[in-house]
Amino acid sequence: MTPPENVERVLPGIGRDLFDVLVIRTDFSDDEAWTAVVEELCLPWGPGGEFAAAVQLVDAPAWSGATADEVLAAVVDEPLVVVFLADRTTMQSPARALLALSTTWEDVSGLDPVYYQELIESPEPREFRVLPVAVHGVQVNLALGNVDFAEYAGAASEEPDQILRLT
Repeated sequence: MTPPENVERVLPGIGRDLFDVLVIRTDFSDDEAWTAVVEELCLPWGPGGEFAAAVQLVDAPAWSGATADEVLAAVVDEPLVVVFLADRTTMQSPARALLALSTTWEDVSGLDPVYYQELIESPEPREFRVLPVAVHGVQVNLALGNVDFAEYAGAASEEPDQILRLT
């Protein structure tokens, strides 16, 4: 499904709490997969499941096919540290892993190598995959500054399937 012509991709006008998880659906090829993702996102979370899920879902066809760059451009003025995408990979994978995107990532490709060689050679990661049941822990820890995005991306990269699983 492609978005209709001249449709603006907007986020809901609801106030976002620092700990709310924002998930944008960009693939509309499998409604059953999406339902499974939403069910997992809405489960209580925490060590004993003591926290209620706080999720804001963007399930609008205007976002169909949106790229990571387009989503990041749309959330640039939002007070977010991370946004999660339910993309084609999410819908096709049995794990239903969402794409976590850092909203503070910087493109270092245009930096002067004389002054910024270290940044150019080792840029901060921009994304990683995470299970739906783990997004709340990721959101809260990033919002509080307990863990930074690079640590989570590194942990995901060490997994055989490149998916972060928090226990």
